[in-house]
Amino acid sequence: MRLFVAVNPPAEAVDHLGAQVARLRVAAAAAGARVRLADPADLHLTLAFLGDVEAARLVDVETALGLAADSFHDGLDAPPRLRLSGGGVFGDGPRTVLWVDAQGDVEALHGLARLVRDRLRLAGVAYDEKPFRPHLTVARPGDRMDPAAVEADRAALDEYAGPEWPTTELLLMRSRPGSGRPRYERLAAWPL
Repeated sequence: MRLFVAVNPPAEAVDHLGAQVARLRVAAAAAGARVRLADPADLHLTLAFLGDVEAARLVDVETALGLAADSFHDGLDAPPRLRLSGGGVFGDGPRTVLWVDAQGDVEALHGLARLVRDRLRLAGVAYDEKPFRPHLTVARPGDRMDPAAVEADRAALDEYAGPEWPTTELLLMRSRPGSGRPRYERLAAWPL
């Protein structure tokens, strides 16, 4: 099973961002240039990417995440509040990704990511150890758009500020490769 750990923005934040994305060049290009826009139903902030995990290890993963959520929840007076705001670009050429930033109680989100990764490590569950950079992928224009247009969209996202929302649950997600784009399945959730 291909797994990742995430927090999801609520529907109001997703809808607000969707209205902004609809005004970007990348949205217009998506119809004819094979630019991939992120499906609003799949928008998430990845805390840890586990990759392929044997089904027999699922209990270990769930136990680790439950302990991380409990530890995180016990140290808080209230769930961290975030907002989608600002933007950026990862990669270049065919691997160009346009993203929106997470702002607000980002230090708390970093703390949650550390707890998740620490608990996974203690359980002997491997994960991608790239540094945590909270972001939400908006589109994958690759090299199918003029770089100047992608830069203009990034600049437009720099001006974007979505509504604030509480981070209320930790999610274990399964990614199922499909034709064109993966499908995501929610396997488990823990309150924060």
